[in-house]
Amino acid sequence: MKITPTAIPEVLLIEPKVFGDHRGWFCETWQQERYVEQGIGPAFVQDNQAYSGRGILRGLHIQNPYSQGKLVQVLAGVVFDVAVDVRRGALG
Repeated sequence: MKITPTAIPEVLLIEPKVFGDHRGWFCETWQQERYVEQGIGPAFVQDNQAYSGRGILRGLHIQNPYSQGKLVQVLAGVVFDVAVDVRRGALG
């Protein structure tokens, strides 16, 4: 998997390897040992899926004091995902 850090240290862009052949493709979206090796996890306790139509804004969340990690996956199409660090002093 390819991991790209963002301006917010806890927010990472994770691109899993996709293996394809004439039958289609296979992608491993979560493998605890690999994530732990990268400093992510080890606990992964919930998995949700949602479908949104074109132009829909979904999921404005502030999680303080009980933060929760998110694993966002795009199965088809394109997503514009925004993360904003609202902690005091986060931007200097």
